[in-house]
Amino acid sequence: MKKVILGSVLAIAAVTSFSVNAAAVSVCSGGSAANPTYTFTAGTSFVKVAFTPKCSANVFLVGNEQGPTLFTVGSGSAKGRNRFAGSSVGGSVANIAPCTGGANDTCNATDATAAEAAAPTT
Repeated sequence: MKKVILGSVLAIAAVTSFSVNAAAVSVCSGGSAANPTYTFTAGTSFVKVAFTPKCSANVFLVGNEQGPTLFTVGSGSAKGRNRFAGSSVGGSVANIAPCTGGANDTCNATDATAAEAAAPTT
């Protein structure tokens, strides 16, 4: 019985350590190609070396360190029609869906956030 309880505690601890962090941050705000709005710092999560991403003009980019092995991103362009998402799970950045905001269905910050939420996590 003690082994079953210990096994359950270890399983819960493992799942908890890889739980999803809902703290997505806006990295690029869709403006000029100037400095981004966020710098990733080294810590105990996914990013091990601090860096400042370089943003292209008109890009909305959202990033989220969700644990030591998971990083998700979502993006869209103020001049584009589709939103994109990707993660460290594997594969590549992919077209998730058409954008829903702005004139002519161009992308906005909400589209980038929605794309990040749709990024693969398993």
